[in-house]
Amino acid sequence: MPAIRPVPPRVSAPDLPDHLTPARAQRRADLLEASVECAGDTDLAHGSLEQCVLTGSADRVDLTGATLLDVRIEDLRAPVVSLRDSTIRRLSIERGRIGTLDLSTARIGELEIRGARIDYLSLGAARAEDVLIADTMLHTLDVPQATLTRVRFEGTRADEVDTRGLVAKDVDLRGLDALAYLDVLSLRGATLGSRQVELLAPAFATAAGIDVQD
Repeated sequence: MPAIRPVPPRVSAPDLPDHLTPARAQRRADLLEASVECAGDTDLAHGSLEQCVLTGSADRVDLTGATLLDVRIEDLRAPVVSLRDSTIRRLSIERGRIGTLDLSTARIGELEIRGARIDYLSLGAARAEDVLIADTMLHTLDVPQATLTRVRFEGTRADEVDTRGLVAKDVDLRGLDALAYLDVLSLRGATLGSRQVELLAPAFATAAGIDVQD
């Protein structure tokens, strides 16, 4: 039997207990089996969250440098959610409205984003494996210098995708309806549908130095 290409992401739901204990957010918190209602400036930077759920409406949610294991973020409304330089193992982000979701320089193993609206999603210089982004509306998807392995999009739209310096392996873009890619030559290793390739043909020609005239 021929191998499946591209290899799909191996994404599983976070392993969460039936009961969670309400907890207060604080910097460098060590939370286990907790629920956090985000509000105002929620500071969980450099903390450890295991088997936790985050929800609520906040001005900013700071998870910079945090470690997340089996975490679900659901129905969160926030202008800024920072997961910059975080370590992630099984994180799901469900629904919600986020202005900027910053995953720059994060180390990611199993991430699912589903049914969300995100203005700016950054994975710049991140190392991510096993990612599924489904039924999500994006304005800008930023992945410069990222290393992405087994990433798939389903029913997702983006206005602009910055792929400069992207290293891609088994990245399935067929489910991403994007209006523009800033660097089509950095799509090496990604999978596109035939219609997507037709729409990108002028950009491919320009990048290759081809003068196309009728």
